[in-house]
Amino acid sequence: MVWSLRRELWENRSIYIAPLAVAAVIVFASVIATLAGSHLGTTKFDHQPDKLAQPFNFAAVLLMGTTFIVAIFYCLDALHGERRDRSVLFWKSMPVSDVMTVVSKMAVPLIVLPVLTFVITIATQLIMLLVGSTAVLMRGHSAAALWSLPWFQMSGMLLYHLLTVHGLYYAPIFGWLLLVSAWAKRVPFLWAFLPLAAIGIVEKVVFNTSHFAGMLGSRISGGSADEPMQSGAMMLGHFNLGQFLSAPGLWIGLAITAAFLAAAVRLRRSRDPI
Repeated sequence: MVWSLRRELWENRSIYIAPLAVAAVIVFASVIATLAGSHLGTTKFDHQPDKLAQPFNFAAVLLMGTTFIVAIFYCLDALHGERRDRSVLFWKSMPVSDVMTVVSKMAVPLIVLPVLTFVITIATQLIMLLVGSTAVLMRGHSAAALWSLPWFQMSGMLLYHLLTVHGLYYAPIFGWLLLVSAWAKRVPFLWAFLPLAAIGIVEKVVFNTSHFAGMLGSRISGGSADEPMQSGAMMLGHFNLGQFLSAPGLWIGLAITAAFLAAAVRLRRSRDPI
């Protein structure tokens, strides 16, 4: 499993290059904003921690969105790409089962990307904090308001959100994309999204309802009103692991994910190179 994951990192450098590039842009923008005279140079927000935390929360949400997009394109190419370049013939000659291969590819969006996003986000926020503190001190003010933000709570909520929503809750999405990647001969992107759009359109035309579209929107947004999830922007909120684990939608989604992965394993075993 370890070497399979290392293989994925070697062959798909966008897994870490894309979030690092976005983090560099965020840091650069933070430096420019500081030099131009941002709100960190004043004292009117000393008693408004929400406004002081906004840039840091925005950086976290932006990095999470980036890695979510990276995960989508990675899953679509994970099994399709090896059939396209016929490298699947070489990898099947290795003593690694189809189950191990598919599980290792699924572990990238479920485990690797959330952990990587957490580390990069914390490093980015730390640099932004140092830059902001330097700007405040150079203007003759105290940086205590910045350092007194609930950093431990913000970091804990970020890690919780990444492991639960971007990991467990998004699992059916990634499982479906891997299944399409194992099945499609070409343009897996269209085969992944056109059937979902067709189901929504048919439901709307025939029954004049939007339950399927609402279900997809709820899953992508991290939950609905009847499920204990919060928006990715709520980095200062409280979390309840027991409530999350008791949500029916979570376990239904994981069961569907298992079915998608089983089908992907079977397709990888039987499908010929493109």
